[in-house]
Formats: sequence, structure tokens, C-alpha cells
Amino acid sequence: MAVEELQSIIKRCQILGEQDFKEEDFGLFQLAGQKCIEEGHIDQLLEIIQNEKNKVIIKNMGWNLVGPVVRCLLRNDKDDDERKVYFVMLDLLVQLCNPKELLLGLLELIEEPSGKQISQIFLILLQPLQTVIQKLHNKAYSVGLALSTLWSQLSLLPVPYSKEQIQTDDYGLCQCCKALIEFTKPFVEEVIDDKENLLEDENEKLKDELLKFCFKSLKCPLLMAQFLEQCEEAGNDPLRYFASEIIGFLSAIGHPFSKMIFNHGRKKRTWDYLEFEEEEDKQLADSMASLAYLVFVQGISIDQLPMVLSPLYLLQFNMGHIEDLLENGLLRIEGQQSTLPVLRNKSFLTVPQVNNYLCSLYINKLDSQGNIRYLVYFKCLLNTSNHSGVEAFIIQNIKNQIDISLKRTHNNKWFTGPQLISLLDLVLFLPEGAETDLLQNSDRIMASLNLLRYLVIKDNENDNQTGLWTELGKIENNFLKPLHTGLNMSKAHYEAEIKNSQENTQVQKTKDLCSITVGGEDLPNMPPEMQLKVLHSALFTFDLIESVLARVEELIEIKTKSTSEENIGIK
Repeated sequence: MAVEELQSIIKRCQILGEQDFKEEDFGLFQLAGQKCIEEGHIDQLLEIIQNEKNKVIIKNMGWNLVGPVVRCLLRNDKDDDERKVYFVMLDLLVQLCNPKELLLGLLELIEEPSGKQISQIFLILLQPLQTVIQKLHNKAYSVGLALSTLWSQLSLLPVPYSKEQIQTDDYGLCQCCKALIEFTKPFVEEVIDDKENLLEDENEKLKDELLKFCFKSLKCPLLMAQFLEQCEEAGNDPLRYFASEIIGFLSAIGHPFSKMIFNHGRKKRTWDYLEFEEEEDKQLADSMASLAYLVFVQGISIDQLPMVLSPLYLLQFNMGHIEDLLENGLLRIEGQQSTLPVLRNKSFLTVPQVNNYLCSLYINKLDSQGNIRYLVYFKCLLNTSNHSGVEAFIIQNIKNQIDISLKRTHNNKWFTGPQLISLLDLVLFLPEGAETDLLQNSDRIMASLNLLRYLVIKDNENDNQTGLWTELGKIENNFLKPLHTGLNMSKAHYEAEIKNSQENTQVQKTKDLCSITVGGEDLPNMPPEMQLKVLHSALFTFDLIESVLARVEELIEIKTKSTSEENIGIK
């Protein structure tokens, strides 16, 4: 029956143009496809996906089947032959479907599991996710979003602390670390080779995302990792392998660890990126301490350091790192009492990004007074920051604290209900309404949409733990509707600029350079084809925002409809 339903829907859609597909068609296709999977008609479904006549339909609608296929692979009730068919189906969907929709769908699936299922989803989806990102043009943002999501899930896994735990790897952290290295390698190689002929700015952004991932990895899991003795089985130590590759990545993207270690804390500029340049000694203390430990204690890549340095000099040089490692140990051992002096330190509150992340690691140890301060700290940063990337990082931390609060037996009132709403008012809005510069604020907007998507998924309307559903009307008026309008205006503006640029290219065939104005500002002089790439990159950013916005609105509609049906059933 399910197969017949699906074939009927496909037959009707085959005579339609791609632009004529309706929302109803997508819903019916998803339901019928899911039924086929649930009823075990996987061979017939595979034939439908492989049929060349259905190529356009699968491209537009097939991504909805990825979730059901992956959930079947997570269950252990399938024999080897069935699992092979599911993997073939997944590979086909990855090859045929719209990559932008797939990217968002795969990241949602990666965010869903907890406990031991985190490693299972990693091993299933990392290769498809890599394939999807390699199809996209704006790789820097996609790679950054993927690595951030993957690292967030990886950080939830317990770090093994004994030889036996490393070997058994019950929660799969070691497997995940190895898989994550394989996932990241092609993007590191792309930075080295620039084989896609990326714009220089885009290539720098990709380096930036990879650099951030390396520093996050140095902090977690590597700062907490226990390593096997170098003299025995060091070659089979997965965490040592992970550390070695991360250090190798740093050198490959233009940041040799030796230069980083010896320049850290000096006035000499070390980073090429604003986020890593300001107050560098405070921001990167833990990651640099971890890096120093890996090199000088574990001996990873130590042969790349000059051999003329005396042991006394190295000891004196590393005293700051030793102090930081000891302080981190005290914070972990003593619990909440040792974190309060840190929050009282005024210089701590001025750090715009990385210390914000460090603070989030310890908030679950604080009492109610500490949580109040952290809430105020978030609000102050959002009110005073003028950097979209920093604001996006703050919003990600807010999401992390909400997630911790919702998972506790007794909810933390400072990140649920009325207190959270006052914080969301600062997050879910556009500073200048529909006229906000969406390109300039794209990092913040994407982080806000991802937070809203998370809240809609995790908080049911009947429970309303976060207060989201009470404030939904205000969120739609202050954020979602102006964003729709702003996207339409921005896309129309950039499309007009592309048209003008193409016309100017025809006129200026004899000239090497041309200039163009976007948003009242002149772009730097560059060849016309380079100008077009810049404009198309902006349009891609708008398309990505639009895709996430559509997904958020779809989830809201599903949740509200489901709640209404439940309430009718109760009556």
C-alpha cells in the first residue's frame, strides 16, 4: 500500500515542472517514503530513487528520507544485507539531493542523539556530510557550521582516563576523534592547494574556521586526555594520534605550533584574524597550555623545535602554562567555590570570546548567585558587542546553557521561563528591522535561527519550559517577518548588482579592472569576474539563511498543529 501511494505521488509530480511542486507534494512524498521504510519495502524504494525519471523529484524532495534511513541504521534489528541496502540508499540521496537542504538535515540529525548514540551517528554521517559540503560553493561557512556542531557533540562524550577505557572506548570518543580527522583533512588540503580557486577572502575565512576548530580541540578533549606511555603502544593511542594531527593541521594552514608557542603572550601579532588578536593572552590560555603540554611533556612533534633551548629556559618559559593547568585542575577538583573568584575578576569579564566559552564549562557548578551573574554577563556582551562573529559565539553559549538546564532534574530558572525570555529578546530581533545589513550580520542571524530551531525542537508547546511558545507572536513580529522582508530586499538588490556588473563587463571588455557599489560602499577594484564571484557569494549566504528560516517556520507549524490535534483529542 505504501509503495503504491508513493508511486502515485511520483507519477503526479513527474508531469509538473520543478517550480510547480507544492508544499503538499513534499509532505505527501515524505509520509509515503517513511511508510515504505517502516513497512520494510526498501528494495522498491531503492528502485524508485535509482529511476532516472525521478531525478528531479528526488533532488527536491528526497532529503526528507535521510532522517528515516539514518534512524533505521541506528537500530540494531537489521541484518547485514538490509544495512547494506540502507547505506546504498543513503549514498544515493547524498549524491542526488539538494546539498543546501542536506547540510541542514544532516546537522539536525547529528544534534539529535545523546550518550553512546553520538558516536554511532558520527560514524554513519561524517562521510556523507563531507560529500555534501564539498558540493557547496561557500565552503568556509558550511565547514565552520559543521565543525562547530560536531565538536559540540564530541564534547558531550566522557574522555577515557585509563588504558582499559581507551581500548574499550565504550562511548566511542576515540573512534569519533579519528573520524573527525578524516572529515577535516580534505578542507585542510584545500586551503593548502587552493584547488577550487577560492577568493582570497574566502580562503582566509576557511583557515579561520579550521583554526578555531583546532583550538577548540586542544581545549576539549585534549586538555583532559590521558595518553598511553610513549614506550608502550604509543603508536596505537588514538588520542595521541588526534593530538598529532591537530598540531599538523595548525602548521598546514600557516600557523606552525613552534611560532605560536613562543609568540604567545608577546606584543608581536600572532594571528591574522581579529577574533584571535585581541587580548590574546587571556583568550587562548587553556588551548596554548594544552599545546605546550602536548609538545613538551608528551613529546608530540617536539623534533620540530630548535634543539638549542636549555631545559631551564623551557621551564621558565612554560611557568605560565603550568600555572594555567594547575588552576584548571583546582577548578575541576574544588567545584563551585573556586569559580566565584574568577567571576569577580573584572579583567575576566572583558574577554569577548574564548573566556566566554571557558566560563560556560563551569556554570553548571555555580549556585544561583553565580548564574545571575552569568546571565547579566551575556546581556552585557550582547548589548555592547559590535562584532557579528562574537555575538554568534555568545548565542551559541546561550544555547548550550539552555540545553544543560533542560537536561537537569531540577531546571535552572535562570535559563528557562521569564529570565530566559528577557535574554531571547536581545537575541531574536534585527537591530534595524528589515533594513538590517543581513550580510554584515549573517553570523549572528544564523546563530539566532539555530537557537530558535533548537528551542522549537526541544520544548513542546504544552510544556513550554523555555517560555518560547508564549512569546511566539512577538518573535514572529520582531524577527521572522522582518527577516523575510530583509531577505527579499537584499536578494533583489544583489541580483540587480549582478545584472549591472554583467552589463558593465560587456562595456569594459578592454579594461582590466572595474568598480562596483553595494549598499552605498564601493567594493575594491578587481577584475569583473572577481566582482561577480563576490556578489554570488553574498547571494549564497542569503539562500542559506532563507533555507534555515524556512525550516524553523516548518518546525513551528508542525509543533503547533500537533499540539492542537492533541488538545482536540483530549476534549
